[in-house]
Amino acid sequence: MIARSVALLSLVASGCFLAACGGSGGGSSSPQSTSGLAKAGVLTTCTHLPYPPFQFEQNGKVVGFDVDIVDKAAKKLGAKQAFVDTPFENFKTGAFLNTRQCDVAAAGITITDERKKNVDFSDPYFDATQALLVRKGSNIPNLAGAKGKKIGVQTQTTGEEYATSKGLDPTSFESSDALLNGLRTGQVDAVITDYPVVAGWLKQPALAAAFEVKDNLDTHEQYGIMVRKGNTKVLDALNAAIKESKADGSYKASYEKWIGPYLPKSTGNPASPTPSGSTSK
Repeated sequence: MIARSVALLSLVASGCFLAACGGSGGGSSSPQSTSGLAKAGVLTTCTHLPYPPFQFEQNGKVVGFDVDIVDKAAKKLGAKQAFVDTPFENFKTGAFLNTRQCDVAAAGITITDERKKNVDFSDPYFDATQALLVRKGSNIPNLAGAKGKKIGVQTQTTGEEYATSKGLDPTSFESSDALLNGLRTGQVDAVITDYPVVAGWLKQPALAAAFEVKDNLDTHEQYGIMVRKGNTKVLDALNAAIKESKADGSYKASYEKWIGPYLPKSTGNPASPTPSGSTSK
C-alpha cells in the first residue's frame, strides 16, 4: 500500500500556494465570506489524487472531469480553483469542509445517506457503475466467480462496501494507483472500482493489452460534490454550473475529453462508456 500524508497540498490555482492565494493586496476573507468561500478569490477543493478521469495531474496541473465542473462554479463565485490532496476517508466525515480548510470535496464521490449526515451534496452530475477488472486469461468469469479469490478495492469507497455486501473479503488499497499496482503485481486477482476509472486505465495500450472488464456492476450510484452543511452560496453555484454545463454543451465536451463517448440515458444523464477491448456483462 502506498503511504500518503494526511494533508499533502497540491495547489495549482494561478500557480500559487494555498496560504498565499488571497484577494488583492495579499489579504483574505474571514470564514464568513459573503461568497461562501473560506478565502477570498479561491475555491478550495479537497480531492484524492490521482483519481483519473475525475482528478489527476497532467503537465503540472490538476485536470479532469470534476475539475471542469468545479472550475465553472468557481467562475460564478469570482474565484479560481485550488486543491488539497487528502485521504478519501476524510470525505466521509466532512472534516476538512467543516473546519473550512476546503470549500468543496470532489473525487467521484457517491451520494449516500450516511455521507449526507455530515455534508450537503450538489445535484447529481454523474451516473456511475462499478467494474470487475481482471488480468486477461484469468479464470474469474464474473462477480459470482470472484468468491474465494483475492479482490482489491480502494479503502472507504462504495466499491469496498459493495464487495463486502456480496460476501467477498476484499483487500483495501489507499489510492487508485495502489489498487492498480496491486493487480499488476499479483497481490490481488481482480479489483472492483468505479467503471470510469477503469475506462481511463484501459485507454493506455499496455493496460488494455493486459487487463479486461469481466463484469459491469450497476450499483445505481450517483456522484455529487460535497460542501459544508448550510453553505448555500457555494452549493447554488455548483448546481447552476452543473445545469448550465449540460445546457451549453460543455458537459458533453468535458465528458468526451476525459472519459469517452457520451452516451446519455433517456433521463439525460450519461451512461458510463464501455472501454474498447473489454467484456462488459
